[in-house]
Amino acid sequence: MAHRKLQPSPARLWELAQSQHGVVSRPQLLELGFSPDAIKHRIGSGRLHPVWRGTYAVGRPQLTRHGRWLAAVLSCGPDALLSHGSAAALWEVGSDEGSRSEVVVPARVFRRRPGIVVHRRANLTEEGSVHQGIPVTLPVVTLIDIALRLTPGRLEAAINDADKRNLANPEELRSAVDSLARRPGIARVREVLDRRTFAITDSALERRFLRIVREAGLPPPETQCNLHGYRVDFYWPDVGLVVETDGLRYHRTPAQQARDRLRDQAHAAAGLTCLRFTHAQIRYEAGYVQATLIAVHRRL
Repeated sequence: MAHRKLQPSPARLWELAQSQHGVVSRPQLLELGFSPDAIKHRIGSGRLHPVWRGTYAVGRPQLTRHGRWLAAVLSCGPDALLSHGSAAALWEVGSDEGSRSEVVVPARVFRRRPGIVVHRRANLTEEGSVHQGIPVTLPVVTLIDIALRLTPGRLEAAINDADKRNLANPEELRSAVDSLARRPGIARVREVLDRRTFAITDSALERRFLRIVREAGLPPPETQCNLHGYRVDFYWPDVGLVVETDGLRYHRTPAQQARDRLRDQAHAAAGLTCLRFTHAQIRYEAGYVQATLIAVHRRL
């Protein structure tokens, strides 16, 4: 019995494109029943717009940044992953994205695409994930890939970003550094993780505060730990001192201010001393913050 030929379905094509940031690949079109001639016809009629070899924008030529990323990955083959600066931008960690999309492919694959930086790696089987519908290197792999492009301070910030977004914590990153095959970036990540001054912080404001602590000669506090049902910025358990830093972004609403008061009251009821410094104090009055910390720490 002869097999019935699959009929092309514009509705299924449109549904697929909507789920893929407006992009489809030639193999996907063939799988949907579109013949090479039908694909050529849709290009000529302006319903498909070539992006890179074997990838098309559906309906209109303009693509979002996510659409161009996915088109770059699809153009480089089924095992390709968004990588390096483009992956960092997708994960929103330490983005150092250039003007061209970056993709990594298995070492056996050879691809050259104008506008795409193609990296090759021997083994990608356990280094990929999917984020927002785009195949991409895992966060820990992405951090290692961009490490040499960043200063130690920016790399530390990127690691903090990954931890804050629950993408990868320092313990997972340290384990990956020890287990992955030798590659550029590993030594830089290990160096930053092993620095005595490294601590997990939620923002650049808190990193600035840690510098004040070091310059004051105080022992390093615990960071982002949970006390009495609240997550606190900094905690010195030996003297019972809690410090909160009020950034402009997270502490401006009345509801947040009310929650801060409840937090401070819970710490006071437990016998702790709580200090709260504003964004302006930490940024422009570092001497005052340092003197206050020293005086309170000595008293306690």
